[in-house]
Amino acid sequence: MLIMDRDCKRGGERFAIPTQGEVQGKLIVLEVVAITCLREVLASKNAFAVAALKKKVLRAMCAPFGLSSEDETCVLEYACEFFEEASKKAGRQTATKVAAKSAGTARSKASGHG
Repeated sequence: MLIMDRDCKRGGERFAIPTQGEVQGKLIVLEVVAITCLREVLASKNAFAVAALKKKVLRAMCAPFGLSSEDETCVLEYACEFFEEASKKAGRQTATKVAAKSAGTARSKASGHG
């Protein structure tokens, strides 16, 4: 973000500090990618993969940031809450897909197509 050669450029690209909109845009993109990937892993029903991912995420949350122990505790609690909510949502989505598929199969058999 703070790049010296930006001073020589014209327009918005010369500003070393990103605008609030740029930061928000990047955060939205990162959040969508992260949530999409997390839902796919959680929906896989592979308990080992989910546990390994959660462990990696929690380890990565605090190591590079040098947070105080109080902040680290808060970050880890929030990350765990996020993981649990994502797990619940992935479980509901899987249950909904299974129910829809079962209903479709039942309708197909009832109409004599199955």
